[in-house]
Amino acid sequence: MNTPELKTDRLILRRFTENDVDAIFRIYSDEEVNRFLPWFPLKSPEEAYNVFMEKYQAAYCLPQAYAYAICLKADNCPIGYINIGMDDGHDLGYGLRKEFWHRGIVSEAGKAVAERAKNDGLLYITATHDVNNPCSGFVMQRLGMKYCYSYEEQWQPKDFLVTFRMYQLNFDGNNERVYKKYWDNAKVRWYCQ
Repeated sequence: MNTPELKTDRLILRRFTENDVDAIFRIYSDEEVNRFLPWFPLKSPEEAYNVFMEKYQAAYCLPQAYAYAICLKADNCPIGYINIGMDDGHDLGYGLRKEFWHRGIVSEAGKAVAERAKNDGLLYITATHDVNNPCSGFVMQRLGMKYCYSYEEQWQPKDFLVTFRMYQLNFDGNNERVYKKYWDNAKVRWYCQ
């Protein structure tokens, strides 16, 4: 199985299923939750079904995937998501319904997914956050990720300029490795914090 279920003290991390479309809609339709993400909030359950099919179901067809629903053990109902991209950046992404913010849930989920990726042989993961969303950066720091550089990007499809901070966690002890694709693609970039 390319996305095995993971458990932590409080959480079950599992595949999304077609039965989770309503939960996907609750996560992806909230304007505040999706404020710092590239896509627009969903407007209908039909759009949520499309997200399930195009993002999650497609990922589960790959030989290796890290595309998890974040669920509390109490009810196993998705309250968020966490994933690692399978392109060369291995970008860590996450979202959580706002009523569950500031409880360490994404950090707990992130540690479990990062450990799984490390055990599966990934050499590193990266993550970026908008400088106007420092809480996301705190999650990255709690996972042991290190700041590497900052850069500007015209965020699509929302089409506005964002200053990103890029973090990386190397699993093999090679602390000199820095993923440079964002750096190389940016016209404006710098190293200071």
